[in-house]
Amino acid sequence: MLPMIEHRKKVPVRGSLSRAGTPAHPLRPILVVSEEDGVYHLIADCFSLEYTAERASTQGAALRLLERTRYEFVFIDLHLLDPEATDDYEGALRPFKQLYPTLEVIVMSSPSMIRRTVMAVKAGASNYLTYPIDPEEVKYITQSLRHQAVFQSELDYLRGRFWELDTLEVVRTKSKPMRRVFENIRSVAPTKSTVLLIGETGVGKGLMAKIIHRHSNRKDGPFVAVHCGAIPETLLESELFGHEKGSFTGAVKRKLGRFEIAHGGTIFLDEIGTITPGAQVKLLQVLQDGTFTRVGGEQTLQTDARVVAATNMDLKIMAEEGRFRKDLYYRLNVFPISIPPLSDRLDDIPDLANGFLKKLERLYAKGIHTVDPVALEALMHYDWPGNIRELENLIERAYILEGTDTLSAEGFPGELFLHSNHPSPPPDPGTPTPLALFRRHFVEQAERIYLQDSLTRNCGRINETAKQAGITTRQLHKLMTKYGLRKEDFRLKNKE
Repeated sequence: MLPMIEHRKKVPVRGSLSRAGTPAHPLRPILVVSEEDGVYHLIADCFSLEYTAERASTQGAALRLLERTRYEFVFIDLHLLDPEATDDYEGALRPFKQLYPTLEVIVMSSPSMIRRTVMAVKAGASNYLTYPIDPEEVKYITQSLRHQAVFQSELDYLRGRFWELDTLEVVRTKSKPMRRVFENIRSVAPTKSTVLLIGETGVGKGLMAKIIHRHSNRKDGPFVAVHCGAIPETLLESELFGHEKGSFTGAVKRKLGRFEIAHGGTIFLDEIGTITPGAQVKLLQVLQDGTFTRVGGEQTLQTDARVVAATNMDLKIMAEEGRFRKDLYYRLNVFPISIPPLSDRLDDIPDLANGFLKKLERLYAKGIHTVDPVALEALMHYDWPGNIRELENLIERAYILEGTDTLSAEGFPGELFLHSNHPSPPPDPGTPTPLALFRRHFVEQAERIYLQDSLTRNCGRINETAKQAGITTRQLHKLMTKYGLRKEDFRLKNKE
């Protein structure tokens, strides 16, 4: 039986007509992807005269229409979205999102399929309808999605007016915890309140401090960063508060401290948990009344520096154990912001990787603008103990090694591919290779050859191939996706 071919059918009397007989305003299109005429007509009749409904009978037909038209809503039967009955709804929705990332996709299914329907929504669909379709529910869902889109546009506009242009790319995130971080920064930046940034090494605490300064009312003042853990204990007080000539051996002249230099601006104290007890006392004084004295000096000096501190330690526990002053901890903890590790915001990796790639391209102009999908998939399945700093370093390393216009998998370390769903790149015979990576590569080679032979013998038939392999059809589909195998190719080979 031949599949139905997509067609465009305008809903009658859609849109007001001008005197010339043409629509006064462009009609807003919706797409119904269903094999049932009744479903198409029912949904089409739910919309006002401002809309026109079009129909496709397969997912492929729908995507071909989407390449030509930007639809406001797409209604699609669940079994057409996922014809092979796999659990990879994210993969099934990906072609739609690649064409229009903000496309509103509404899935339709029977009540008995509600679990899989909810899975599709969690994977990226906007909402769902159950059969029999209720016209009032169609109207309610579409109106809610429309209002939500308007609200989000207004919110993005307001955010755009607040954030500096060079920060817009940084604050774009799909992670809810990171959105909370940026909302907190947006709230506290215009104030003078002390901020404590908490997070693992490499999560970007220094960048967050710069963003706070850049969006404060003291952005025209200095931004002074001090890595407290990198300064010897004997010199830390001198670095922070300055010293007078002759106050210790080697003090041949007066030196201004970082708090003096940061007057009217922001001082960023990284790894604040490492400072000495003596420095803690002086820092407490600065936070209390804005005064301090230089090492070896008697004159009381005033500073108007706003303090942003950062730590990868638990200062509260340190204070309870007597390793950090409690009164200083409470002074620093006025406005704490916890920054999530990269492993908790994996959805941001594509944007982060592309951002680092653009930065490198501005510096070196090698003509590399994309990351190979296999490499990107591996990046999204890695644990990232070094967080964003590790990601940036790996992108830079791959960029240096790359000789084409795409960052390929070969430019990344082999251990990245140990937990990926894609085949690992072949081990380089000229460099030492971990045994696990070496073993994985040749196991994958054997799996691919086995599947190719089995699919060829069975003319691409899934059930027979899965039965002979001793696995489920779902497992077979996942393996075929992993190795880029299509059942249609083996049917064609058999006919030839």
